[in-house]
Parts: sequence; C-alpha cells; structure tokens
Amino acid sequence: MRESGETLLAGLVGRGIQLSRTPAMHVAEAESQGMHAAYQLLDADLLDRPLAEILDAAEMMGFSGLNVTYPFKIEVLPLLDTLSTNAKSVGAVNTIAFRDGRRFGHNTDLWGFAEGLRRGLPGAALDHVLQFGAGGAGVAVAHALAELGVRQLSIVDVDPERAATLATQIAHTHETCAAVAVEDAAALIQSDRPDGIVNATPMGMAKLPGTAVETSLLQPTMWVADIVYFPLETELLRAARARGCRVLPGSGMAVFQAVRAFELFTGRKADPIRMKATFDAFVPSRDPAHT
Repeated sequence: MRESGETLLAGLVGRGIQLSRTPAMHVAEAESQGMHAAYQLLDADLLDRPLAEILDAAEMMGFSGLNVTYPFKIEVLPLLDTLSTNAKSVGAVNTIAFRDGRRFGHNTDLWGFAEGLRRGLPGAALDHVLQFGAGGAGVAVAHALAELGVRQLSIVDVDPERAATLATQIAHTHETCAAVAVEDAAALIQSDRPDGIVNATPMGMAKLPGTAVETSLLQPTMWVADIVYFPLETELLRAARARGCRVLPGSGMAVFQAVRAFELFTGRKADPIRMKATFDAFVPSRDPAHT
C-alpha cells in the first residue's frame, strides 16, 4: 500500500483520444485517496512520434504506467518485457505498468466488458451473440463473452482471416462456446437470429463516425452493446434504441477496465461506484456535441 500524498503519473496512448474520460476517472480516484495525480493524453495523431518513442519517453519521465487504446493494443506487444495471463490469452494489451525498469503488459478489457455486461444488461440472453470486430479489443470481448456463458459466438471482421483466427482461438480455449467466423452478417441474422449484437470495432468513435452494423438488421428482441464510449450514444445505439432494443453503452467497459488499471498503477483498490460517478459527470470541453 502506498502512503497518502504519493503522486500518480500515468497516461493514455492512442489516436483520436482527446475526448477520453479516462484521465478524469484516474485523477479523481487518486485524489479521493489522498494522492497527487497527473494523467497525460499521449495522442499519436498530435505527437507524430512512433509508439516505441512514446513509451520510452513515458518510462524515462517516471510514469507509473500507461493505458493503451486504438490502434496500439497489439502493436505494443513486442515493446513489453512481460505479459500477464490475461494479456497472453487475449494477445492484446491495454494497460502497461512500469516497475523496476521493466514493462508489464496487462489486459483489463476482458474483465471490464464482462463486468459491464453483467451489471448493465442483467438477464440478457446469451445463447447466440454476433460480434463485429476481431482486433485488439475484439479479442478481449470475445473471451469475455465466452466466459459469460455464450454458447454460440459468430464473429465478423473486415479481415475474414482475422475473424477465423479469433473463432478458432475461442473454440480451443472455451469448450462450451462454439465460435465461428461469419462473412455475411445479414444472411446469418435472417437464418439464425442472434440474441445480442456487440460492436467491438472502433466504428462509431468521434474519429471514425458511422457503424459497422447494418442498423436495418436490428430487431426489438435483440440486445445491442457497443464498446465505443466517446461519443457515448453512438449511431448504432441510437438506431437500436429506436427499434426497441435493450442497449449497453461503452461506459461499463470503460469504467471497469479503468478500475483494474488504477489498481495496477497504484497497488490500491479503486472504488468503481466513485469512478463511474466521475465518468458520468464528465463534460468534454473541446466538443460539447459529444458526451
């Protein structure tokens, strides 16, 4: 346990991250525990530096750690010394802890998404889920869905080979989950309607507007989850609400992955209720149109 008054210095590395609520959550939680806190946005779009240089600079400046987001969750792997069990199984890292001259990679997205779905969509049917996206976040989401008890997981990706690789990985590591890659989502929905749909792609972000899911395919009996949280109400979720679907915004995953990341940075337990309150109270100063 660190002594009160210690400083937390951390950051987020990614692209198009200026609307992120992550800094506010970490700073508020640290200060509520008597710590001094500074959290920097290391936006590769603005810094125009390679990922390796950004990590080197953060480590040299004494950062406790970094959160990692789109598009670096897989690219960062060879730049680390050690991977946690979750990071190894997922094959992606969203949290780095700097300690004793070494870089420790973790994946808190898996637990973050699972906990967000448990609390945000209680009782959601999990017989068949259709997931869009098999990239860094998508791998964590797929593992989370399998651990939650999804019996059939259909995976769509712009890269069919990547979807097939993820489906094989899930099928091998989770015996109770039949995972398959799908190329025609519309045909699947018509022939074997899923209980839920998850967007695990970056589509819908302020930087990447639009939706990976053809919204005309949505039906009121489905639940729809999105991992994007800026903006909180994505085009996909707006369409899903309009069609009468239960929806799960990306706030749950964002909060709970941050809870675990804070603990990795500081060695202290975080208060998820308090961090959720900070998330909900956040008002971006750069663009009032986004929540």
